[in-house]
Amino acid sequence: MNIYRKKLVWQILLFIFAVIIGFVSLLYTHDLVAKLKEEERKKAELWAEATRRLVGLSVSSEDFEFLFRIIEDNTTVPVILIDHENNILSERNIPASIASDTTALMRELKRMEKRNEPITIDLGNGLLNFIYYRESTLLRQLRIYPYVQLGVILLFIAVAYVAFNSSRKAEQNQVWVGLSRETAHQLGTPTSSLSAWAEILRSRYPGTDIAEELSIDVERLGRVAERFSLIGSKPKLLPEDLPALAENTAAYLRKRIASTVALSVVNEAPGCKSVPLNPVLLGWVIENLVKNSVDAMKGIGSITVKISENDKEAIIDVEDSGRGIPRKDFNTIFKPGYSTRERGWGLGLSLSKRIVEEYHKGRIFVLRSEPGRGSCMRVILKKQKYRPGKTS
Repeated sequence: MNIYRKKLVWQILLFIFAVIIGFVSLLYTHDLVAKLKEEERKKAELWAEATRRLVGLSVSSEDFEFLFRIIEDNTTVPVILIDHENNILSERNIPASIASDTTALMRELKRMEKRNEPITIDLGNGLLNFIYYRESTLLRQLRIYPYVQLGVILLFIAVAYVAFNSSRKAEQNQVWVGLSRETAHQLGTPTSSLSAWAEILRSRYPGTDIAEELSIDVERLGRVAERFSLIGSKPKLLPEDLPALAENTAAYLRKRIASTVALSVVNEAPGCKSVPLNPVLLGWVIENLVKNSVDAMKGIGSITVKISENDKEAIIDVEDSGRGIPRKDFNTIFKPGYSTRERGWGLGLSLSKRIVEEYHKGRIFVLRSEPGRGSCMRVILKKQKYRPGKTS
């Protein structure tokens, strides 16, 4: 449980760090844009003053050359000069495709009117010219740069996170599969030996409960070993009687949980006698859900395993009267390592999710839960055998 809280904290911190970088970049670029915009305004005003002097005054050749150079030096800011009757007199730094088209040039003038206040040129005798301008291409690029930068940062973090998680998950899967198969192999020898001893006890003391229960437990050990051997391989799904599987699992568990826990099976699915499933693995799922319910009730209460159905699905509900699950943990409980017990690896529900969703192509989730009032876990299986690329 703490592992996932720490992981969540690191994810949040990583996201916050990216946002801070983007926000700081945005503020800095916004400041640069404001300064550059002011510089472009001054450049347009200087251009206007040079134009006014050239048009309205007699200047020396040296002054003329200087003023002309000011006008020529404006190579970035798009400007349009109009007279008091809105006739376009000249333009500068406007794309040729627009400058050569009067209609397009007028549309550009309208856009400039909306973006910046015009600069007035007083030529005397009541004659006025106006210069309209807009921000340069460089300024526009600079304006969107921080958003592009933030997007790149977030994309990099997302790719790195996915790659890291995929690599770690693949490594964990390899370790888990190896451990599972080695466990199954190691269980083989003592299980065979215990089976022989159980046969000896049954032959010497026929009809005794000890011999019968020992045989059941030895058979159970064999099924546990089979479960572990199936991890990492694709199990075969064959038509099975789902209610019978639930009842057999419950019958085994009743004698091995506290007598103060009432475990019952309710069958409301007469059409679930040939559901495609792997009985070894799905029995494990039901067992895990029941054991989790027993732990949640601390040995006192009731558990109901209900089998129901609809047209396309078989449904298993495991409902208990335990302490319930907080809503914030509805998804977390299925992650490896999550556990509310002091002992245990927190793998039961994680394995159950994998068995149901990856092997049986079904779903498992918390149907309802309320702290102090119990929980209901739901497993949904398809009645028809899953075929890749097709829906049943």
